[in-house]
Amino acid sequence: MPNILVKAPQGAFPGDARANLLRHMTEAAATAEQIPADPKKRFTSWVVMDETEAGMWTCGGIDMTAQVLPCIAIVYVPAGVLDAPSRALYVKLMHDAFSRALPADDQRQLATSVILHDVADGTWGANGAIWTLVDQTKAAGYAHLQHLVAAA
Repeated sequence: MPNILVKAPQGAFPGDARANLLRHMTEAAATAEQIPADPKKRFTSWVVMDETEAGMWTCGGIDMTAQVLPCIAIVYVPAGVLDAPSRALYVKLMHDAFSRALPADDQRQLATSVILHDVADGTWGANGAIWTLVDQTKAAGYAHLQHLVAAA
């Protein structure tokens, strides 16, 4: 049940490339978080893309976007969903999502930063209410956490 904020330079993923990136991000999240293929469960995965204007992104204080394509994914996920192996998988799959969606004619070096934030249980609000890990497991269907639902 992630909220994923994607930042990329404006125009780096035009048209179909942008749609592919957002789809690949959703797939990556579902794989890492073990969310089933059920569309109702996948609906809990939100991805928002923010494009940064030319000249507004620097690396080491220098606008390097002509040579390097910097991309950031900030992922908010309920605490308790990810363990160390799933975190490593998440980061790899997010990088792969950027790479797979990159237009073939873009020759810049891809540089990704993926930040995983655990949202403490009892601090995630949805539709005006606090959702616990059990609530989120019911909604997202985390395969590895179904024992929490059964115990509730």
